[in-house]
Amino acid sequence: MRAAVVRAPGQPPEHAEHPDPVAAAGRSLVRVTAAPIVPLDLLCASGTSYLGAPAVPYVPGVQGVGVVEESGRLPAGTRVWFATSAGMAPGDGGLAQRCSVADDDLVPLTADLPDPAVAAIGLSGVAAWMALTWRGRLQAGERVVVLGAGGAVGQVAVGAAQVLGAGRVVAVCRSDAAQERARAAGADAVVPAAADAGTLAAALAEACGGAADVVVDPVFGTAATAASRVLAPGGRLVNLGGASGDEAVFSSALLRGRSAEVLGYTNNALTPAQRRSALDAVLAAAGDGRIAVAHETVPLAGVTAAWARQAAGDAGVRLVVVP
Repeated sequence: MRAAVVRAPGQPPEHAEHPDPVAAAGRSLVRVTAAPIVPLDLLCASGTSYLGAPAVPYVPGVQGVGVVEESGRLPAGTRVWFATSAGMAPGDGGLAQRCSVADDDLVPLTADLPDPAVAAIGLSGVAAWMALTWRGRLQAGERVVVLGAGGAVGQVAVGAAQVLGAGRVVAVCRSDAAQERARAAGADAVVPAAADAGTLAAALAEACGGAADVVVDPVFGTAATAASRVLAPGGRLVNLGGASGDEAVFSSALLRGRSAEVLGYTNNALTPAQRRSALDAVLAAAGDGRIAVAHETVPLAGVTAAWARQAAGDAGVRLVVVP
């Protein structure tokens, strides 16, 4: 089969021939129809992940969409979203014509969405939904701040917060294009990112009407520092990424005085049932037009250039490979 093949850590994948996956107990064979290139793919292939360097050669792609060809769990022809451990454990992922998937990592799809749209949402949608509900404990009427709201997680978080009944949703973005994506996702207000935490905190307080109950934070750094300063009493800041750095500064007096919380989140902590439930909820809202992630499709033959664009941050939107 044709696939994206990483031959050495730190090197982009090449479009090449690769052995077809074979059937095995507890695993299903899926014909891939769409698979996104996501930050976790880039991290794993870099060889700098805390999980260590991947076994090479391998096919990256920690998630995708496709059709079951052979399975002991689902009928052939079932349309599915799937997850893989490519780059985190030996084995191949979804950036190929076919993929072997653990049965527990298959989610049958019923949402009336094109496969690339489902792939663009995927685990980013799961993370945003669970950060709001499971970790952030969002209640109807509460005020939400979404940092990095022009990214995939941010776009879903903005839309999901509205679906879940937030009283006000404030987005923080850097570029003009990202700000437009946040508005399209449903943000009530968009605040440009600022290099100074005090300036950004003041702008957030004004946009929120005083304070925020829940902050969804895929960026950390200065933005998280600023957002922590506008947490309401009992407020929760949920961190699920460090796109702007691995350190932020929080005031002990503020956190204690407001009984506020700083919480970590990772999709890896979810059970398969939690992941399926979250994905179903997000895709149901996406099917109604209330959640979307801006994306661009690219052919499998163009995966090397697409990988470079995503790594450099030049894409602006999620790139989805269509075999």
